[in-house]
Amino acid sequence: MAGRRILSLWFPRLAAERVARRRGDAVPLPLAVVGERNGAQVLVSLSPEAEAAGLALGQPLRDASAICPALLTVAADPPGEAQFLMTLRRWAGRFSPWVAEEPPAGLMIDLTGAAHLHGGEDGVLDRVAEDCTALGLTVRAAIADTAGAAWGLARYARDGVAPVRSGDAIDQEARATRSRAAKRRGWERGGGAPRPVPVRGAERAVVAPPGRLYDALAELPLAALRLAPDVVERLMRLGLRRVGDLMGLPRAALARRFGADTLRRLDQAMGLEPEPISPARPPMHFAVRLTLPEPIGLRSDVEAALDRLLPPFCEKLRAKGRGVRRVLFQAFRADGGVAAVEVGLARAADSPDRIRPLLHLKLDLIDAGFGIDCLRLEALATEAVSALQHRGQIEATAKAMAGAGSGQALEDLIGRLGARLGTEAVLRLHPAESHVPAKSAQLLMAAWSQPHDGPWPAPPAPRPLVMFRPEPVDAPEVPDLPIRFRWRRRDFTVRMAAGPERLQPEWWFEDPDWRGGARDYWRIETERGERLWLFYGQGGAVTDRWYCEGVFS
Repeated sequence: MAGRRILSLWFPRLAAERVARRRGDAVPLPLAVVGERNGAQVLVSLSPEAEAAGLALGQPLRDASAICPALLTVAADPPGEAQFLMTLRRWAGRFSPWVAEEPPAGLMIDLTGAAHLHGGEDGVLDRVAEDCTALGLTVRAAIADTAGAAWGLARYARDGVAPVRSGDAIDQEARATRSRAAKRRGWERGGGAPRPVPVRGAERAVVAPPGRLYDALAELPLAALRLAPDVVERLMRLGLRRVGDLMGLPRAALARRFGADTLRRLDQAMGLEPEPISPARPPMHFAVRLTLPEPIGLRSDVEAALDRLLPPFCEKLRAKGRGVRRVLFQAFRADGGVAAVEVGLARAADSPDRIRPLLHLKLDLIDAGFGIDCLRLEALATEAVSALQHRGQIEATAKAMAGAGSGQALEDLIGRLGARLGTEAVLRLHPAESHVPAKSAQLLMAAWSQPHDGPWPAPPAPRPLVMFRPEPVDAPEVPDLPIRFRWRRRDFTVRMAAGPERLQPEWWFEDPDWRGGARDYWRIETERGERLWLFYGQGGAVTDRWYCEGVFS
């Protein structure tokens, strides 16, 4: 680990300051971000004004409202905060390419070999302070030889690392010669574990000199080792309160009583176990752009430009082994406006011939205005695709004769229908494991599902072509099939009938339409040729009368 230098940045008020940046109030107001813990609403992030009013993290919302009636509260937004932290990660890339996120409000930066580009470590800290002040963020920074040490120093160190003890200064005499009880902090005298204390700006950044990890960590509380709260509590019950208290204990007994993770965290902080910083991979982005020397406005010109954009666009996809599922085509007009169309594919594709027809269906929606001077094609959603193996002539002929190539044609049809009607409007039926006729099939979006592989399960008896919710039939309320009945304001006379087919409800599901009781189904044909599906309900939501549930072809 010799030679490594790690910078840890902690943003203690990240959630509250993110909200304050978006509001942009001229006069700062007491602001608190409220989250839910154990069924209660508590404060999870506070602005400096809220802390000055006497509020604290973890305080119930009702108590905070009573203390500070002018408190402005905002619900926690973990996805938004994660997105903001990702933006800060991209900002931190100016100091080093090796930047990792430490959710929910921290960054870890490997400065090894990069600090001299910014005037040394002090120059890096100065730039961090300037940038965070301009962004309106509170930050606490620490630099050490390991990621674990930098993490603990950023959150729990209140002063810099003490100088090397020489024994000559009078303030370095033995502890027995002076009383230190008055200088001990609460958690050292038996109180609870300390909480990280936020410090505004980076002017109090902590820098541990190279090779001084023991001096930097010995006086920190145990929570600085990133241990679980229950482990910290158990250690404190035994009188172990500082990191230095663990360094002299037998390792085998420590691991046996408190778990191997305790030793692992200690070794990582001391540099005895490697802890690499893995930067987040940049998201894959596929887009191409064509800038035109003169504005265009004809559809034929747009189609020609699209033909020039699609080949390099698909080459980028194939280079990464990806296929596009949603494509955005943008036209930038000379007057500053932007016209855009978006299409979806039923299957990920990396071929221009699969994408071009779908975009042509929507080119009429693009308003050229005074002319288009730039066109852009972007992949909004991609999936991994694998190359198809080329087969011999005999296998290809057999596959074509079997009709196995119709799958791609079906996917192209689904894509064209989705471009006209919307991807969510194109549905397909898929068999379901249920003996209830109304549940024997489920509707799935065709673009995001696979067709059923194999023959459709045959029902025990014919099923109607059209099914609907049971509609009452005006007939005698007896189980015997009526000869005459009235349905939808029309009178019917039974000419032929087949049945009954008794179906029991699925008692293991909660179905409001069929809560209990059996149904006796009949297939009937009336004198005028109508073929209906009737049943007599016995118990449950539909009870002791006749209903019609479907019509045969």
